[in-house]
Amino acid sequence: MKKKVLSALLTTAMLASMLVGCGSSNDAPVAASSEAAPVASTEAAASTEAASTEAATEEGKVFNIYCWNEEFKSRLTDHYPGYEEVDGTTGKIGDITVKWNITPSDDNAYQNNLDATLLKQADAAADDKIDLFLVEADYALKYVDTDYTMAVTDLGITDEDLSKQYQYTKDVVTNSDGVLKGLSWQGCPGVLFYNRDAAKAVLGSDDPAEVQNYVKDWDTFNDTAKKMKDAGYTITSSVNDTYRVYSNNVSSKWVVDGKINIDDNIMKWVDDSKELVDAGETGTYDMWSDDWKKGFYPEGNVFCYFGPAWLVNFSMAADESGSIGNQGGWGAAQGPQGFFWGGTWICAAAGTDNADLVKDIMLKMTTDDDIMKDIVVKDDDFVNNSTVMDGLADGTIMGKDDKPYTSTILGGQNPLPMYIAGVKTLDLSNLSAYDQGCNEEFQKAMKDYFEGNCDKDTAIETFKKAVIEKYPDISE
Repeated sequence: MKKKVLSALLTTAMLASMLVGCGSSNDAPVAASSEAAPVASTEAAASTEAASTEAATEEGKVFNIYCWNEEFKSRLTDHYPGYEEVDGTTGKIGDITVKWNITPSDDNAYQNNLDATLLKQADAAADDKIDLFLVEADYALKYVDTDYTMAVTDLGITDEDLSKQYQYTKDVVTNSDGVLKGLSWQGCPGVLFYNRDAAKAVLGSDDPAEVQNYVKDWDTFNDTAKKMKDAGYTITSSVNDTYRVYSNNVSSKWVVDGKINIDDNIMKWVDDSKELVDAGETGTYDMWSDDWKKGFYPEGNVFCYFGPAWLVNFSMAADESGSIGNQGGWGAAQGPQGFFWGGTWICAAAGTDNADLVKDIMLKMTTDDDIMKDIVVKDDDFVNNSTVMDGLADGTIMGKDDKPYTSTILGGQNPLPMYIAGVKTLDLSNLSAYDQGCNEEFQKAMKDYFEGNCDKDTAIETFKKAVIEKYPDISE
């Protein structure tokens, strides 16, 4: 057995007060932003070896789940056969008690709590051991590249079981040795969500194909921004709306040979964004701020946002009277480039005494066709099952009331073909354990530049200093 220890976990647990992340909004169920440290491999301590042993053959009576919000809890409550809710923090599956340890991501609280608990996993009482925990793409490698997570094959899950899942969702939680360490029920390919009324007023049509002609690449998108400004709209609410589209399309990693590396496409985002800000065609608001959210409503006069299905369905005030989403006023177009944002992955904690239940939850919640369809139809999520998504996209599988799937929020549009096209182009080869911290610090530093508080070179130096402070193992 390979011997890897979570040195980053140990550092985080012992120096938590020194680590400050951006935090996340309760409106952002799968896109939390909290600091993550990369994992370093060293010789493991005896406790790590113990935590990495095969799960006990006798199933435990308490099943402990660690996560940062209610999303997975709602999925399990609504879709997992036999799950019974007892109260806000407790459920039952047969004679097993399910305990939910939910810690918000703000100020890195979730990871700090998870890290500290994993470090005690080997010596914890059976009923106190973590059985299952959730991670996000930005920091998944921090956990899957250690012995604190189990390989799905060790649970008895086969390649055939996962044959319908999108490859990128597997890549995110595959460790440096090529071992798959987690599964997800959702895919998060992103598209451009546009204000239909603005499209009709400025572009002459709200038809997705027609709108795509105005946002098909960044040069065209920036030209459209001028048209929108002349009509009283900003192209986006903030420069941060486009950041993940650019950053998902880089040709190199943030850290190369131990040194900070700023990809050309990241710098293109800087230059394009600066021009838009200086022209008054977008703002510099922090995502999830009240100012950023104004565009969810007609009076906010924002043309578009970028995101996956969860953004428009759960985070853009669709349940609030008077919002654009509530009126079915958004449309979806492919946009300038494909990208993904967020997603939640299920990991089995090494040392679990409920391996059989972990396996069953993973299989049912990420591979079962009927459950996958049910999640799409009831929750408007995009699920990690190509058969179900293709069927709902082309109409061979029906949606609600035995009718073809459509999105009320998107004015009756079926966005699934766009999501599917996007998910097939995703390239995760440049994903790294440094991504979260680098992305956060870069956006933070560039905000000062966009707002005219410093020049570009100063902002870049500020970014580099912040990253080196966060990750002492790298240099300029």
